[in-house]
Amino acid sequence: MSLATIYSRARVGVSSPLVTVETHISNGLPSLNIVGLPEAAVREAKDRVRSAIINSHFEFPTRRVTINLAPADLPKEGGRYDLAIAISVLVASGQLGELNLRDTEFIGELALSGDIRGVPGLLPSAIACHHANRQLILPEDNQQEAALVEGDTVFAKHLTQVTAHLLKLSKLPACVSKPTEPLPLDHKDMRDVKGQYQARRALEVAAAGGHNLLFIGPAGTGKTMLASRLPSIMPAMTEAEALAVASVQSVAGRKMGLDWYWSERPFRSPHHSCSAAALVGGGSIPKPGEASLAHCGVLFLDELPEFDRKVLEVLREPLESGEVHISRARGQVTFPARFQLVAAMNASNEAYNGGQDYYQSSASQKYLKKLSAPFLDRIDLHVEVPPLPSDVLVNAQEEGECSAYVRERVELAVARQRARQGVQNALLSGRQLEAICALSDDDKQFMQQALEKLKLSARAYHRVLKVALTLADLNDSPVTRAHLMESLSYRKMEKTLSMAVSS
Repeated sequence: MSLATIYSRARVGVSSPLVTVETHISNGLPSLNIVGLPEAAVREAKDRVRSAIINSHFEFPTRRVTINLAPADLPKEGGRYDLAIAISVLVASGQLGELNLRDTEFIGELALSGDIRGVPGLLPSAIACHHANRQLILPEDNQQEAALVEGDTVFAKHLTQVTAHLLKLSKLPACVSKPTEPLPLDHKDMRDVKGQYQARRALEVAAAGGHNLLFIGPAGTGKTMLASRLPSIMPAMTEAEALAVASVQSVAGRKMGLDWYWSERPFRSPHHSCSAAALVGGGSIPKPGEASLAHCGVLFLDELPEFDRKVLEVLREPLESGEVHISRARGQVTFPARFQLVAAMNASNEAYNGGQDYYQSSASQKYLKKLSAPFLDRIDLHVEVPPLPSDVLVNAQEEGECSAYVRERVELAVARQRARQGVQNALLSGRQLEAICALSDDDKQFMQQALEKLKLSARAYHRVLKVALTLADLNDSPVTRAHLMESLSYRKMEKTLSMAVSS
């Protein structure tokens, strides 16, 4: 046989399109040419593959070898095609006999010795291969993340193990290892927070409804501590959510059990000096940013006004759509970014004086002007975190409510939401909200007066209804006037901020 067709997978965002490796061996001067829009790392595969085949006690063909990676218009990058190229050369040269490999895919980078090295972003390939009903042969280094997919996946350490498996001389081990659980030492509990009952209540509401949250107050009042406890009270991820999170982490080159843990909601806290590309993703070969790495988790922005305004503005679209679309000359890539935004900020960059004019001073208004009103409008809960009284801070011995108890209430509320509409309240449309809330005529008149007084937008109105619905789910009751009033109370600080921003 002088022609062989082998299957592999490319990496485009969190998708993994099929790549067909076609190898043809013909008469002519000895050469090896790779076509099909290969990047530098793929073009260098010819040297890795040649040495790996020779050091695995096979013969590299001394004829003209042409390798096509189809489709030709899809850019190929990385060393993930090495194993597929090596197998295709061995099959085309007749060293593996007549093999039917239509139901098998190969991914892995080859060392010169023939060892198979791991590649980044393998999980989306394993998912796509499972949907195509093919067996996937992959490196041992990737077998832990591939085990997250209930597909026919096997792993190998060396090229000779793969050839022995294809010739049915031995069988490769299957990927069946269990996912690594979160380390208990990293657990942060709500019981560590003293006082701040309004902020604790807002955290519970945010966790139950998937709402965005902004903490405002002087330095040292516990805003960062409160934000870091949010993942401990959020509901457990579904299987689909956990797999989506794992796919993003895999594409970003992060190692499971080292950089992230299965079933643990991500918590990302980028420094305020980060760029727009670092926040939402980018690069000539687009990679996910902090917003996508926080998918199904929390994106925490501490010292919010210290972020560059243009950097914060790039979050406006993901906050609405739950996706990041990166367009480059070579194509467009979409990354999921359905995160909960939690931000913390001081109202001024000057020392707290304890006066009533803290938010009205010229220094405060100058500091708050770094934020835009449209960005603040997308945040559901605006909560003031005041300084603790000295007696509570020094003498209080009573521990706060632990995260486990709060999480039980949150999961009950989320279960009611999923039983009613299948999603959290934050994802409901305006029409769905109005139908579910079913406000009375008196409540509609009350909301109309509140909107006019607080000067809220249509988006803010629907977000108020979403928060009210979450409050009703926490109480297991229909939406009442009390829920609407509490929901509106989380918007009072927004009016103060908006006045400073627009002044």
